[in-house]
Amino acid sequence: MLLTEQDIYHFREGTYFRAYEKLGAHAVRTTEGAPYGTRFAVWAPNAAAVTVVGDFNGWDTRRHPLRARADSSGIWEGTVAGVGPGAL
Repeated sequence: MLLTEQDIYHFREGTYFRAYEKLGAHAVRTTEGAPYGTRFAVWAPNAAAVTVVGDFNGWDTRRHPLRARADSSGIWEGTVAGVGPGAL
């Protein structure tokens, strides 16, 4: 999980001053010894859908959808394996 319940609490309260550490795109190891992936998290409270598109998926909006958090925070999140720094 990208954001903890405490993160969401502070986000909703307006006191989450380090949101940049979790929102946006962040390169991570997907599993021990595996290639990089990138975690994505965006605040889009009125969106019907959010997807990640780029050169790594042929700019196809159907390939990497993010999921809306069940806590009604308006944050969508997900991880795309194999995508690392420098991808378009």
